[in-house]
Amino acid sequence: MSPSLKDRNMKAIRPYGDTYDDGVVQLSFSLPLPVGDRAMEAARRLVLAMGFEECEVVFDKDLGEDYSYFVAYAKTATSINYDEISVPKVDVDTYGREECSQLVEQRLGRDVVVVGACTGSDAHTVGIDAILNMKGFDGHYGLERYRMFETHNLGSQVKNEDLIKFAIEHKADAILISQVVTQKETHIHNLTEFIELAESYGIRDRMLLIIGGPRLNHQLALELGFDAGFGRKNYAEHVASFIVDKLPERLSLRG
Repeated sequence: MSPSLKDRNMKAIRPYGDTYDDGVVQLSFSLPLPVGDRAMEAARRLVLAMGFEECEVVFDKDLGEDYSYFVAYAKTATSINYDEISVPKVDVDTYGREECSQLVEQRLGRDVVVVGACTGSDAHTVGIDAILNMKGFDGHYGLERYRMFETHNLGSQVKNEDLIKFAIEHKADAILISQVVTQKETHIHNLTEFIELAESYGIRDRMLLIIGGPRLNHQLALELGFDAGFGRKNYAEHVASFIVDKLPERLSLRG
């Protein structure tokens, strides 16, 4: 029987498959090899070379053009100290849709102007649409439905400089950038370029700069020079609440 949470050794947490703390993991990967027994053995040896033990390749599939896909089970003796883990998160209260609008009305007396886009070569608007458009996502309405929010969704593949110019022209209070496609660290290069441009246009400390996407988080956002980062399981109300709480301070810098 597995120990209850209070009885577990949080300083030495390991994966488990069949029984608690057995160290069993499941791995899946592809190799540039034609499917067959030699490829299976190559996959097994590769897992062992990674430092795992007792590897068993349980599934293989021909991907065509002499590529193969594998699923393997193996064991690891490695553990982590869960007590040492700290993950920076956006530290604000979360308000409901109408509460956000009421707070904007009380604190600013005008609409908040939000401009958003999926920038660079990224053509996927699912992220920015989930936060901005009226329908929202998963039952969470987007900012277009918020009474005191004026939103502008510029869509996908928007150049960083064009987004900044549009934000300046429309006197934006916050800029939202969504990054979904992140192969080869393209999101890092794109977001770094945006910050450099924001500084050159003099808006870095005048607008709230917010990023979001499945591989983004608050810690990465701060490291890149943004004000906040929202990843998985964040919705429009989380972004709106951050804007509501942080915008008055940012506006004070405008003089």
